[in-house]
Amino acid sequence: MRIHLLTLIIILEWVLNGSPMAIAQTSSLLGTSQGPPPTLDRLSWTYQTPPEQRTLKLRDVITVVVDEKTQVIAEGQMDRRKNANGKFVLSDWILLKGWSLIPDPQSKGDPTIGGSMENKYRAESELQSREALKLRVACEIVDIRPNGNLVIEGRRTIQVNNDIWEIYLTGTVWPKSILPDNTVLSENIADLRIVKREAGHVRDGYRRGWLLKWLDTHQPF
Repeated sequence: MRIHLLTLIIILEWVLNGSPMAIAQTSSLLGTSQGPPPTLDRLSWTYQTPPEQRTLKLRDVITVVVDEKTQVIAEGQMDRRKNANGKFVLSDWILLKGWSLIPDPQSKGDPTIGGSMENKYRAESELQSREALKLRVACEIVDIRPNGNLVIEGRRTIQVNNDIWEIYLTGTVWPKSILPDNTVLSENIADLRIVKREAGHVRDGYRRGWLLKWLDTHQPF
């Protein structure tokens, strides 16, 4: 039992002071020597030194992880009603007799005009839109600002038979936002601009023709 206790004391002294020889130094009542302070890299067996952030230069490539989701819900309703009533009486008129104008006696009564107008307009609209874009794009550093921010630009094109998908991305990145695996999240990019273009059979299946575009633009009906 004493051997196990002594072994445990030696291990604790080695962990705290860095060497078993510290037992002889700390056993003295007059001695006040201290070993190096305990740190995580000395106490933990699984500690790994974090990798140093590499210096990025022009034309270096970083990967942008795009994960954008948008949802728009809009509702509108309008109800308009307008009524107008009018009655006009011509109580005094003139007659042309010879070359002279004389008052008209209006023996058959004063002519009257009356009318009413009613205008109703009601419109209801509802819009729900959901979009999601998730992909990875390798971008090149095209400029380094005086404050150290990086201007990146990347393009990715995928073609399957006659269908083509093209992604274009630009933005400004703070160097400390770049992760150790040389990636950066799209939400950490300032002035982010993503352009997605499609062409081919899939796009032709749902795109609008020129007549529908004209009707949606001018709304003649």
